[in-house]
Amino acid sequence: MHNAVILQDNLYETLLDGDIEELQKQLTSLYASIPYHLFTHNKMYEYEGYYVSVFYAYIKSLGIEVIGEDITNKGRIDITIKLKTAIYVMEFKVDGSNALEQIKEKAYHQKYLGDNLPIYLVGIEFDTKERNISKVEWEKEC
Repeated sequence: MHNAVILQDNLYETLLDGDIEELQKQLTSLYASIPYHLFTHNKMYEYEGYYVSVFYAYIKSLGIEVIGEDITNKGRIDITIKLKTAIYVMEFKVDGSNALEQIKEKAYHQKYLGDNLPIYLVGIEFDTKERNISKVEWEKEC
């Protein structure tokens, strides 16, 4: 089986299982696989939108329901992933911002309380120097 297919299967299973530590490992591998020469004449890696876009495209390619810039009464969730078994509310930040704290402060997850599924609040932070994940924090709401 091709490595990309294995990674896709693993990522999908990871989301179904709610295994955030494995999610971090899978995403670190994904971002580490992006060739460095794509960054030599631009600084797109300095912007949150770059990391969100890569993640969005990858998750969408798995056939999973994903909502980018998901609007709530208090702001916009960077990415919402909706599975039959759980919902993921995800915020992305670069260079030291507290992504999970924003989700909690703005109560982004409240939009999905009526779905009666576990809701994972996931803050993912990136280091622009390393061009990869620096921290993943999460909480589970039931």
